[in-house]
Amino acid sequence: MEAVYYPACRQRLKRIASKAGRISLLFLCSEEVGVEASVLIPKTTFTEAVDELTTIRDFIRFSVSCLRSTDVHVGHGSEDHFAEATALVMQSLSLQWSADAEILDAKLLRSEKQAIVELLDKRINERTPLGYLLNLAYFCGHPFYVDERVLIPRSPIAELIESRFDTWLDDEPQRILDLCTGSGCIAIALAHVFPDAIVDGADISLDALAVAAVNVEHHNMADNVNLLESDLFSKLPNQRYDLIVSNPPYVDAEDMADLPEEYQREPELALAAGVDGLDIVRKILAEAADYLTKDGLLVVEVGNSEWALAQNFPQVPFAWVEFKRGGSGVFVLTAEQCRQYQAAFREAL
Repeated sequence: MEAVYYPACRQRLKRIASKAGRISLLFLCSEEVGVEASVLIPKTTFTEAVDELTTIRDFIRFSVSCLRSTDVHVGHGSEDHFAEATALVMQSLSLQWSADAEILDAKLLRSEKQAIVELLDKRINERTPLGYLLNLAYFCGHPFYVDERVLIPRSPIAELIESRFDTWLDDEPQRILDLCTGSGCIAIALAHVFPDAIVDGADISLDALAVAAVNVEHHNMADNVNLLESDLFSKLPNQRYDLIVSNPPYVDAEDMADLPEEYQREPELALAAGVDGLDIVRKILAEAADYLTKDGLLVVEVGNSEWALAQNFPQVPFAWVEFKRGGSGVFVLTAEQCRQYQAAFREAL
């Protein structure tokens, strides 16, 4: 999966880790100080950090230790505690993740240290995802505003966008639809790589569209990206698209029940999709042919529901994308295939 909050920078993080590892561990476990079990890192530990630690490097090390010791889930785009800790500290100081390594030994003001530990407290003890704490996530190398009204961007579709769908598209698309647009990150990323295209971003959630509108304005994409309130295709104009991309809700009931606390902070409307995770995907498949141009392409992420989809439609030759950076569960169908199997898709509704 593409890293969220920052681009990957393994070598820099390793240098930070090797030097910061010499700094002693400050915090105590909750059992030692007699606090409630739900508090994973007590307030006294954060106070001690503010009193005793001095540099950016200190606080990156301290944050890594806290994250690792409490087993927080860092799957919103990365499974790397060092990367998450670096993002938390550097972004709280309004510094780029790629800042010169010499700045890591800069001393912090007490107010700056306090701001860092307050973020870390919420990240660990409240299990709030870092993207929501910072109101920031990166997708296709671009920054996006995010809050609890939308999912935190992490789709492997980013890799397809960055490659301009090079093995799938013969001609550059002129009209593109991002179905279930959420924060608008996919629609805007598509507009960046296909600057001559008109991109429609559709979502059923007005809250999500409000966030998407912030991002469209921030990226100066008002002339390229249209935002539409629609339950899938129901309110879309009479328009056919050369490319339809969708990261719809696809989490099945079993997985919804087992989601880490961090994922439970995200809007259920953007995640849950019935017993097998295919409630929304079936509707997309049933109607996509009516909205694709003759040589159009449909790209849909279904995540862990890939197996269920293959079992539901064994006769359909879904092309499953193989990603170089990790990730899975994204299929591609041509407009011709959508037409060929449309009757089967509709019968499954």
